[in-house]
Amino acid sequence: GHVVRNWKVRWFVLLQDKLLYYKIEGGKKEPSPKGRILLDGCTITCPCLEYENRPLLIKLKTKTNTDYFLECCSREERDSWALDITGAIHAGHPVQVQELHRMKNSFKLLDNISLHDIVERMYDSNTGIKLTRNLDQGNRYKETFTGSALVDWLISNSFAVSRFEAVTLASMLMDENFIRPVGTRSTEAMRFSDPSEKFLDDSTALYMFAESGKKNSSSKEEVQFNISELSGTIVKQGFLVKQGHKRKNWKVRKFVLRADPAFLHYYDPTKEENKPVGGFSLRGCLVSALEDNGVPAGVKGNVQGNLFKIITKNDIHYYIQASSKAERVQWIEAIKPLT
Repeated sequence: GHVVRNWKVRWFVLLQDKLLYYKIEGGKKEPSPKGRILLDGCTITCPCLEYENRPLLIKLKTKTNTDYFLECCSREERDSWALDITGAIHAGHPVQVQELHRMKNSFKLLDNISLHDIVERMYDSNTGIKLTRNLDQGNRYKETFTGSALVDWLISNSFAVSRFEAVTLASMLMDENFIRPVGTRSTEAMRFSDPSEKFLDDSTALYMFAESGKKNSSSKEEVQFNISELSGTIVKQGFLVKQGHKRKNWKVRKFVLRADPAFLHYYDPTKEENKPVGGFSLRGCLVSALEDNGVPAGVKGNVQGNLFKIITKNDIHYYIQASSKAERVQWIEAIKPLT
């Protein structure tokens, strides 16, 4: 928001020369746009690392110096939006658009940059890579960073122009023993010879500086339950509309599906802190699509369809609305094997 700096869910539509955004009420997009961003003269920053706890941002600065911060629900979605928006900004310059697509899958380490320079910048306490504590398979690791966080950092600091290029560069840092994998996912990937498979551009793959201390281990029993249920591998995430249990109103929530252990958590995207507002174990759950003709029993309000229902083993009913039939099928197919 521009007046109150809060975060609100909006439905975006990209046109040739502008980006329109709409309010969502009761699970439906309002007919008239809430606002628009004119793309003529815009500059785009992606990844934008100005908000430490929101790594999936795109920043747009208009030619009148108005800043817009847009958050996506995955890195793939963010990068896809950024490429399409950049293409719209440079629509009158087809050569630049062609160059963007060419750079997306190319790699060339800048002549005046050495790996030592990159690592030195990574250590900088103000502008370097952010180090955090992470949990993997019941083990706690201090001063780590994820693979996708390093890819974002390399791009935002102009050491790479694409994720493909940043992954190759990160693999070189690993080969030269500047960084090392920790945890199950990143360690297992080391057996691949292809650089694009050896380093994982993934938010669940952990890495640390090679000279950092060894991991501090703790048994799974010592880890708090809420931490353990959030430690599973992220299988799928995205925005869905959920019916509340008490007021029966519909609100947009960011859902994160995890395996090992299997949990489905949902977050309020308008809140600054990255903590779930609810969630449940998927063991013993039943998930099914609901018919689009008429309003099913238990569902209140005016809904667009594409509904599905999850019943927990404690007989709690969750009604969730996807944006399309295809998205509903994808979520159901992702959830079913974990029940």
